[in-house]
Amino acid sequence: LARKFGPPPRRVLNATGASLAVAIPATVIGLDFVSYLWHRANHVVPTLWRLHRVHHSDPTFTVSTALRFHPGELVLSLPLRLLAVVLLGAPAIGVVAFEALFAVSNLIDHGDIDLSLAVEGAVGGLLVTPALHRFHHSRAGSERDHNFGTILILWDRLLRTYRPNSSAVQVEVGLPEIRASLGLRAALLLPFRSLGSAR
Repeated sequence: LARKFGPPPRRVLNATGASLAVAIPATVIGLDFVSYLWHRANHVVPTLWRLHRVHHSDPTFTVSTALRFHPGELVLSLPLRLLAVVLLGAPAIGVVAFEALFAVSNLIDHGDIDLSLAVEGAVGGLLVTPALHRFHHSRAGSERDHNFGTILILWDRLLRTYRPNSSAVQVEVGLPEIRASLGLRAALLLPFRSLGSAR
């Protein structure tokens, strides 16, 4: 096969001979960047937004919001994440580390948590805080197009989608077209409903 199709492409971390001490944080950073790009695409591509708006339909902002995703969105994200793992040449332990950090960060980001302004100032330059992500869940569409990160807020800062927010600021969350929490059936059918052009 190598003669017919040529050698397989060299994976980034394999090609550099990176040790685990380098490969694990590089995997976490790389996959977090892919997650940022995917999340941002979900707000830009109309078909993806129809699925992703299930996540934004929650009129409250609690840990349970972190679990409110349409299965269609999760299925569509899987090939992209697998491709990123392959192209990075990510070690299995690096992928496990990323998934663990991503899951914990996702729960914290969506938690009804007010950190002290001192803590937010200390960690908010690098990491996503609940207040920063709460701004992303604003009912105002223009505000939803900011703070896409899950672990690192770095990507938002670099790509100019960052907007500051703190626990001292109240944010009304959800979608303006949906006033009450959706049941399971309504949430599953939401992508097939027309809610107008608002994002």
